[in-house]
Amino acid sequence: MSDTQRAFTLERREDGIAIIHIDVPGESMNTLKASFAAEVDAVLIELEQINDLVGVVLISDKPGSFVAGADISMIAECTNAADAESLARQGQAMFDRIEQLQVPVVAAIDGACLGGGLELALACHYRVCTDSSRTLIGLPEVQLGLLPGSGGTQRLPRLIGIQKALPLILTGKQLRPKQAKKLGIVDEVVPASILLEAAVKQVQSGQAKVRKVQHSLVNKALEGTSAGRGLIFKKAREQAQAKAKGNYPALDKIIDTIAHGADNGFAAGLDYEARQFGALAMSPESKQLRGIFFATTAMKKETGAGDVKPRAVNRVGVLGGGLMGGGIAYVTADKAGVPARIKDIAEPGIVHALKYSYDLLNKKVKRKQMRRAELEKTMLQLSGTLDYSGFDQVDVVIEAVFEDLELKQKMVADIEAVAPEHAIFATNTSSLPITQIAAKAARPEQVIGLHYFSPVDKMPLAEIITHEKTSAETIATTVALAKKQGKTPIVVKDGAGFYVNRILAPYMNEAARLVLAGEPIEVVDKALVQFGFPVGPMKLMDEVGIDVAAKVAPILAAELGERFTAPEAFGKLLDDERKGKKNKKGFYSYQGKKAGKLVDSSVYTLLGVTPEARMDRQEIARRTVFLMLNEAAYCLAEGIIRSPRDGDIGAIFGIGFPPFLGGPFRYMDQLGCAEVVGQLRAYAAQFGERFTPAPLLVEMAESGQRFYTDN
Repeated sequence: MSDTQRAFTLERREDGIAIIHIDVPGESMNTLKASFAAEVDAVLIELEQINDLVGVVLISDKPGSFVAGADISMIAECTNAADAESLARQGQAMFDRIEQLQVPVVAAIDGACLGGGLELALACHYRVCTDSSRTLIGLPEVQLGLLPGSGGTQRLPRLIGIQKALPLILTGKQLRPKQAKKLGIVDEVVPASILLEAAVKQVQSGQAKVRKVQHSLVNKALEGTSAGRGLIFKKAREQAQAKAKGNYPALDKIIDTIAHGADNGFAAGLDYEARQFGALAMSPESKQLRGIFFATTAMKKETGAGDVKPRAVNRVGVLGGGLMGGGIAYVTADKAGVPARIKDIAEPGIVHALKYSYDLLNKKVKRKQMRRAELEKTMLQLSGTLDYSGFDQVDVVIEAVFEDLELKQKMVADIEAVAPEHAIFATNTSSLPITQIAAKAARPEQVIGLHYFSPVDKMPLAEIITHEKTSAETIATTVALAKKQGKTPIVVKDGAGFYVNRILAPYMNEAARLVLAGEPIEVVDKALVQFGFPVGPMKLMDEVGIDVAAKVAPILAAELGERFTAPEAFGKLLDDERKGKKNKKGFYSYQGKKAGKLVDSSVYTLLGVTPEARMDRQEIARRTVFLMLNEAAYCLAEGIIRSPRDGDIGAIFGIGFPPFLGGPFRYMDQLGCAEVVGQLRAYAAQFGERFTPAPLLVEMAESGQRFYTDN
């Protein structure tokens, strides 16, 4: 095999230093594959035979990518736990040989150094990284339902201590260069231009060697004794499960593995790590989480419009300086790096939108995730106006004004009058049909929905909503912009509620019915959090706004029928000015130290309800979630979503459907359509026609079909 086809090549310099170059052929990012084992073995054999070897530097030939991790498609090829365990042991043996080299070994890191990439760097004796914004350090395996399988659970605690390593491995947090240096994961941060020079200098100094954490007296009493470690692991387990509710087995296995190594030594820890990696790789939770990873990776390569190429977007206009407008302007300037001009009818709106971005950026500066100069550069990308000045240069206008059809139609007309002819009008409406917003447009083919979720800077999903006249180029351009803004976009067809709000409404309505029947609010919410949602439905209604939910409900019922009719009693909430968190008055109390954590008991009096927990929590979850599953099937049948994959990603990223279940369609495949239909029919007989199963589900149950063919 020629060097150009190799991922690992060895360069021997005249000064006795060897450089291992990493460059996976044909890939934009370096990932580790089992097939590289022979290459690495050949490189190590050659190194071990050099008599006058001074030291070794590992460096990537791909700027901005050290090693982004191991290729997880290898796990899909494993048929049992033993196969996956073997993969882990292979990685461990390879990295062990690197650590055992009798000369200094320095990792020169530029760009992503994640998962197996960080495990490789940890096996080196010294780590230098660049100060680039693309340099990220972390062990994100837990996000795939796995644990680091090539020594990460043993080397990271040995390097920085158990108490610092545990939260990093348990959350998969990715660190910026300065954060990694502060924790002691990297030894030096330098500009990219002198990375190799700095690494060589460390080899020549002879100081690079395997480093172990230096404990303070307090830490030594904790981490250095079995009893002390027991306290650390007990606390870590409690904190992890407070959020995970027992739904993610990787968390306990990570803690067990780190504990085993701490109690029994490095070699025993590696052995235990490999076995746990094998077991987790075969778990249903990991399979679903890896499925999400593959789905989102595939979506990154799609335009949403086949082979049609997107137009370049060099400037964006934002209409409305409220919470949504401010968030949209922020992700446009910060993530996409595109200038955003905000128009509002009053100066306070502009000030609010600019302050919104400044506060988020300043938080990054304080956390050392960004330099002050970068904050200033990003803020220069933002500007405001009370008229349409500057809108004659925008390529896309994103509208985030009130949910009023006439107002939005006026915005379309205004933009068509002042913006370039090619400019796209993207509306952030959450409920109004795009067809109606585009009804009076001169260029309806350039009108599209671009629905963000609040808060825009945190929520990863964007719904791209097309109507019959939307052009392919408009779709492709909007999808490309959403991706640059850091979003995972799904393309959906126009219709009331689109996809996410449509499947959310029946679920929330049913939760409300349970409360009106006497189930305590916190019991209903806890049941759904235990099921795997990040927050319960009643708390979510407070977060979204009870007034917003009330406004959307009749639109959905008018378009889609009686199964969307919301409980009438909730009109009493609005009469009592209960809008939720926004005005500190909702289902929960927003006063005092426990603001937002305790139910406002006066809401029961208002609704005429005497709360008493009667139902099993699993039954509460089943009854609410099955309506969401049923509606997802309706959306697929009607072409609202293009595929089960898009439906699953939309539900997970848009409303926090439990990722370990894979999304509504993966979950229905797991249960079996016959089971879903049977349960819905039983509920329909007991509670009414809203539970009538979707025709598509009935058809699939009768023919034994599944939504996915790869199950």
